[in-house]
Amino acid sequence: MAYHSFRPGQIWLDTEGKRIQAHGGSVFYENGTYYWYGENKEKSDGRNGIWHWGIRCYSSRDLYNWKDEGIIIPPVEEDPLSPLHPSRCMDRPHIIYNKRTGKYVCWLKIMNEDFSQASTVLTADNLLGPYTMIRTGLYPLGMSAGDFDLAVAEDGKAYYYFERVHSETICADLTEDYTNVTGYYSTHFPRKCPPDVREATAHFMRKGKHYLLTSGTTGYYPNPTETAVADTWHGPYRELGCTHPDDETKTSFHSQISCVFKVQGKKDLFIACADRWLPREMYRDYKVYREMFRSQFDGDAPDFDETLMGEPAVENTSIADYVWLPIRFDGEMAYIDWKDEWKIEDYE
Repeated sequence: MAYHSFRPGQIWLDTEGKRIQAHGGSVFYENGTYYWYGENKEKSDGRNGIWHWGIRCYSSRDLYNWKDEGIIIPPVEEDPLSPLHPSRCMDRPHIIYNKRTGKYVCWLKIMNEDFSQASTVLTADNLLGPYTMIRTGLYPLGMSAGDFDLAVAEDGKAYYYFERVHSETICADLTEDYTNVTGYYSTHFPRKCPPDVREATAHFMRKGKHYLLTSGTTGYYPNPTETAVADTWHGPYRELGCTHPDDETKTSFHSQISCVFKVQGKKDLFIACADRWLPREMYRDYKVYREMFRSQFDGDAPDFDETLMGEPAVENTSIADYVWLPIRFDGEMAYIDWKDEWKIEDYE
């Protein structure tokens, strides 16, 4: 079937009629074609110990219909110690292009058994690979680095926004080859503990302003997205409030932000891409599991009665869906409103 509109939260199939598997991913535009890549969760049923099956990429010229370009970074099945082994918690790939070196540079977040989080860096001569592993076990600035985004300035300098796990957000300058950090960084959004610590950082620029959309830290359970804006890459960032003010569930429409990109040829159309990780768990109340996470990390929080949660969620991310919505701007503030269906053609 061919799509002619976006239908947020509904099952989205590729041109071969299969579920799109590009979770926690991003969109890359090159030579008239969009490339959407992310975690391949086709085998991640929440019970078999498979967290991912590599990084899969899709291509499209209209943003509605996506052709499967295959697995561009395959899992390493034979080595349980590899950061790309299917059992390893590999999340949120981000790829940027380095004009100076001619390399595509991919960063991955890897969670270790002790729950510390390190980075793996790969490079390739082509967006679709093959990719060569350059660094593993990288703790940028000596920090445990969680969810992140990468961004390249017009002058070619690159920046790395990441969650310093359970603490704050860091903006770090990347080296000229984009495979490491220089040591220069700034800190933002300090928080005492989850769920208030910010993660899932998505950076974009509009009218000379730098925006960061971030989620709270509640695992696959969704929570309120927040908007922040600054005049420079390193801020300071001003927190503007909830991005989804009309969402009474306080779950960002039961989704978590993954990236934001501008539609080519449109005057002011930015699309916020998000994952609906647990489509079968949309009855759950954010207020309840917010207290659950506070009780885990905050010694001052009251003990949490886990029976309030009901049955634990089975994190069958192979059936996770996507929520793509346009961003509405009111002055500096970026809002995301719910739409059952919408079209690019309705925007200038």
